[in-house]
Amino acid sequence: MKALLAIVLLTVTASAFGQNFAAPSSVFPDAPSQHHFWNFETKVNTGILAGLVASDAFSTQRGLNNGYREANPIMRPFVTRGIAGQAAGSALGFGAALGTVYILHKTNHHKAERIAMRLMIGVQSAVVANNYFTMR
Repeated sequence: MKALLAIVLLTVTASAFGQNFAAPSSVFPDAPSQHHFWNFETKVNTGILAGLVASDAFSTQRGLNNGYREANPIMRPFVTRGIAGQAAGSALGFGAALGTVYILHKTNHHKAERIAMRLMIGVQSAVVANNYFTMR
């Protein structure tokens, strides 16, 4: 009888302490770490986008000096004001692109974040290519 009482007492004690030390069911210990915004891919893509924006600014000003006009009606008021206006317009466009990607990141739309950045790089590449092919 003493042995049975000892086993019951140990079982009750172990289960009481076991419940206190158990992790909550909402915590996943093997879950992957949080994706950081400034990872290697984002840094490289941001550098590529910045280079394309600079190339677009250079080719746009060169085209304006050769008699062409800006096709984008939103950027037209900026680029017709010379280098300073071009820099302001390019900074606004670059900031809007990077801000969009950051908002997608903060709202946990990581796949859309990567797609949006690559899409912006693709569109900017097409704009730069169009500028250079038009002026050749």
